[in-house]
Amino acid sequence: MSWFSRKEKGIVTPTASKLDAPDGLWYQCPSCKKAIHTREHRLFAYTCSGCNYHEKIGSQDYFELLFDNSLYTELDPMMGSGDPLEFTDTKKYVDRVSATQKATGLKDAVRTAKGTIDGQKLVISAMDFQFIGGSMGSVMGEKIARGIDEAIKSKAAFMIISKSGGARMMEAGYSLMQMAKVSGKLGQLSEAKLPYISYLTDPTTGGVTASFAMLGDINIAEPGALIAFAGPRVVKETIGRDLPDGFQTSEFVLEHGFLDYIVERPHLKETLALSLKLFRS
Repeated sequence: MSWFSRKEKGIVTPTASKLDAPDGLWYQCPSCKKAIHTREHRLFAYTCSGCNYHEKIGSQDYFELLFDNSLYTELDPMMGSGDPLEFTDTKKYVDRVSATQKATGLKDAVRTAKGTIDGQKLVISAMDFQFIGGSMGSVMGEKIARGIDEAIKSKAAFMIISKSGGARMMEAGYSLMQMAKVSGKLGQLSEAKLPYISYLTDPTTGGVTASFAMLGDINIAEPGALIAFAGPRVVKETIGRDLPDGFQTSEFVLEHGFLDYIVERPHLKETLALSLKLFRS
């Protein structure tokens, strides 16, 4: 005789009594499809513990990941874009910026903050791809320039975390001017004998790649990141040939001498802290 016997066949739980798992409890890796508890996902710095896929994250996540005790002071948090060209495509530029600000809670495509990493002073400018593709406009150039000024003033190291589709077409020449502006400011940082670390994430393309993203005292990248001036589709259509496997990934760029090394995100803070100590030794 069995310990338990079913009096009625089948399960007849009413729909109203069924319990669903809370939303946001699990994360499914888009690469290997492994289901990961969100707590574990955060513990691994938003990377997959199965296949090492690096989820795209924003400035807030990087600040909390890198600064000691997740404590930092944001610089110029209210700076936003103007519209000197009165640009209009499918909608007015001012309307596009306003809608993106409401949708993302961001003022523009970059945020700058200062704090410490392993007790060492550091200023970080981190880009947000969700704000018009992380495009480089006058606000990005100005906030990075002011971040460099703060680094020089406080004798801190400076870091840019790039995640951008390139120049912001709605600002035309004003956007392109930021390439020279930031590069010139980095020259002042070098004269002050302070280190600049460039961290390239997926994607880093266009004018950002063609200027300050490649000017670091140390150029490092996340695994599998797209790093290019023109993207692979444009290159393929231009030359009319198939591209090699892994073309323009961070591994490809490292192999061809444009990067110093690749760092997985869970090891980023300790690697940065060690690098800064070596600069100061």
